[in-house]
Amino acid sequence: MLSLKHWACIHKWTSLICTLFMLLLCLTGLPLIFADEIDQALGRRVSPPDRPETQARVSVDTIVSAAQRLRPKDAVQFLSTDADEKDVWFVRMGKTVAANEASAFYSFDARTGALLGEYPLDTGLMNIILRLHVDLFAGLWGTLFLGLMGVLLMVSLVSGVVLYAPFMRKLAFGTVRYRQSSRLLWLDWHNLIGIVSLIWFLVVGFTGVVNTLATPIFSQWQNEQLAQMLQAYQVPPASSAQVSVQTVVLAANTVDADKTLSFLAFPGNSFAGKSHFVAYLQGSTPLTSKLLTPVLIDAHTGRAVATAELPAYVTALLISKPLHFGDYGGLPLKIIWALLDALAIWLLVSGLVLWWKKRKLPYAERMASRFGKPDQCSL
Repeated sequence: MLSLKHWACIHKWTSLICTLFMLLLCLTGLPLIFADEIDQALGRRVSPPDRPETQARVSVDTIVSAAQRLRPKDAVQFLSTDADEKDVWFVRMGKTVAANEASAFYSFDARTGALLGEYPLDTGLMNIILRLHVDLFAGLWGTLFLGLMGVLLMVSLVSGVVLYAPFMRKLAFGTVRYRQSSRLLWLDWHNLIGIVSLIWFLVVGFTGVVNTLATPIFSQWQNEQLAQMLQAYQVPPASSAQVSVQTVVLAANTVDADKTLSFLAFPGNSFAGKSHFVAYLQGSTPLTSKLLTPVLIDAHTGRAVATAELPAYVTALLISKPLHFGDYGGLPLKIIWALLDALAIWLLVSGLVLWWKKRKLPYAERMASRFGKPDQCSL
C-alpha cells in the first residue's frame, strides 16, 4: 500500500516530466479544435456554389479522370465524401497508389464535376501546429513519445486525486483561501480546477494516447483481418480489365441501406487489395458516422464479395479521434472543449508555479505542507 509520501512523489515527478509537453499539446490543440472553421475562413475548404435542388450527379469516373489529368504522373489513392458536404467528392493522390504520403488533395463538385479547390499540403501555420501536436516533426517515434507523455499524465491525474482526498477533509469543496499566502491561493485554485476538469482531462488524455497508436493499430488490422479477408477472395480474374469506379461506388452504396460511403481505397493501396477496391461505409448518426464497415469489391467484376466488422481495437481508435477534439456535437461542443482546454492550460501552469514556490520553502516546511497538514496537501 503506497503512503501519501509515495503518492506525492509520483504526482510530482510524473507532472514535472510531462507538463511542458502537455502544455504544448493543449496550446496546439486549441486551434485544432476549430480546424474545419479555420480552413473555411482561410478559403482552404470550399463549399460548392448554391444551385437548385437536384439529385443529378456526374459520373465518379469523370471526377477521377479530372484528377488524373491534373497530375498525370501520380495515382489516385482514395475517393472520399463528407457527411456535411454531400455535394463534394474528395480525391487524394500520391506518387504511387501505395505511397504513404499524399501528393495532392482535390475537391470536386459532385453535381457538375468542376474542380472546387486543392488543399495545400504540408504548408502554412496550421500544418506546423498539427505536426507539433501529432509527432513533434519526428514521425512515428515522436508520436509514440507523446503517447508516453500521455500515460504519465494519466498517472499524474490519478495520484492527484489520491492526494486530494485528505485535502478535502479540512476544507469545504470549492474553498479558495484569498487571505492567506499566495502559494495557498495558487494551491486552492489548482486543486479546484483540477478536480472540476478531471473527467474531461482523463477523457482527452486517454483518447490522445489511443490516437498515438493509430499507425501500429492500422498496421495490425491490415496484416491480420484485412489480409485474411483478401486471401479468401484471391481468385484469378477472367479479364485483366478493371470496372469503372462509378460501378464500384454504386455497388458499395447498395450493400447497406442505412450506411453511406465514407471513402474508397483503390487497388494496390494498403487499405485495399491488389485486385480489390475496399469501400468503407459509415452510419448516419453522430456516433455511427465515425465508425466504418469495410466492404471488399472485386475490381474486375464490380461485385461486393465480402464485408466485415472492424475489431474492437480499431473501433476504439475511430471513436477516440473525434472525441479527442470534441468533434461530435458541432460547434457548441467544440466551444465547450476549447473552454476546458483553457482550464487545462491554467492547471498545468499553476502546477509549475506551485512547484517553483515550494522549492523556496525550507525543507521542514515543505515536508509539513505535504504530509503534516492535510489542509495544505498539494494536488
